[in-house]
Amino acid sequence: MAYWLMKSEPSVFGIDDLAKRPRKTEPWDGVRNYQARNMMRDEMKKGDLAFFYHSSCPEPGVVGIVKVAREAYPDESALDPESKYHDPKSTPDDPRWYCVDVRLERKLSRTIGLAELKAQPALAGMQLLRRGNRLSVMPVSDAEWEYILGLE
Repeated sequence: MAYWLMKSEPSVFGIDDLAKRPRKTEPWDGVRNYQARNMMRDEMKKGDLAFFYHSSCPEPGVVGIVKVAREAYPDESALDPESKYHDPKSTPDDPRWYCVDVRLERKLSRTIGLAELKAQPALAGMQLLRRGNRLSVMPVSDAEWEYILGLE
């Protein structure tokens, strides 16, 4: 099993939105970065766990844990001309973008904020904390996963 961190803006789709979905499951669609897409498409496996991270909000941070419920498949929002994630270069025969389904495992008892994460010397090498990192999907090491859970 691998660990991940998946970012979403709570004003677009937050952990409470996921909690309201049937079976607390939803496609993680709309990813339009090739590096993040490749990780979802090529590396994420059913059963992997990910931190749900709220970004671009007053208190960015880890707010919950999700499980990959379905491995990568073509992201249909890329084919929908009405979607803000539409990509005219993506076709059913040659999909450009992929998504995975995630299922809510649990909300954390509190938000573990970005400032708190940055203050932890044990997390100094974490991809999330690197300058200029804007990926919406990224790997988390076993040690980082356990350390962050210990902050809860």
